[in-house]
Amino acid sequence: MRKARGYTQIKMQMLTGIDQSDYSKLENGRRFMTFEQCRRLALVLETSMDYLAGLTDDKRPYPRKK
Repeated sequence: MRKARGYTQIKMQMLTGIDQSDYSKLENGRRFMTFEQCRRLALVLETSMDYLAGLTDDKRPYPRKK
């Protein structure tokens, strides 16, 4: 999803606050993401935490609270 949006890992660091080296490890499966990291990624990538966790194939985010 990151690459489809044209984002670099550095851009993801700026948008999520997740260090680039940690983000790289998340992408490569060398580290599990925390709940907070998953939440931040879902918000930035406009998807659901369930999608990021592999629990659904639906990329659409859930309705957000106002």
